Amino acid sequence: MTVADRLKELGITLPTRIAPAGVYVPAVVTGKLCYVSGHVNADDTGTFTSKGKVGAEVSIQQGHDAARQAALNCLNGARSVIGSLDRVARVVRVTGYVNSAPGFDQHPKVINGASEVLRDIFGDDGVGARSAIGVAELPSGAPVEVELILELRD
Repeated sequence: MTVADRLKELGITLPTRIAPAGVYVPAVVTGKLCYVSGHVNADDTGTFTSKGKVGAEVSIQQGHDAARQAALNCLNGARSVIGSLDRVARVVRVTGYVNSAPGFDQHPKVINGASEVLRDIFGDDGVGARSAIGVAELPSGAPVEVELILELRD
């Protein structure tokens, strides 16, 4: 089954918007690895699916959903560079940053949104090493930012 078939089966449409918010590219390939820049939870119109600090304006569930959207944006960024997600052999690493309210400590529950959708798409090969990190602020008030390292097939 192709990744496109799996996405269709899951009812997932990848975003198509890839305009960087600064001076960088969506992803870089070196050797067999694809390093995907950090992506936030904007939809195809550039609108954030939620904004603010998780544990204050944003609930854990909204943060979880935002992390899912950010991971899908990462996959779109990777696809724009590698051509087809069928080239992904496995997810090596997920790094998730959570815009956290003071005292918030449930970062893993939030970043599970990214990890779960990657697992759903790629199966066991979608589960990689991971960090879930709380930060004081993220660009434009995003509640999460996710970056990936992917191993590619030849």
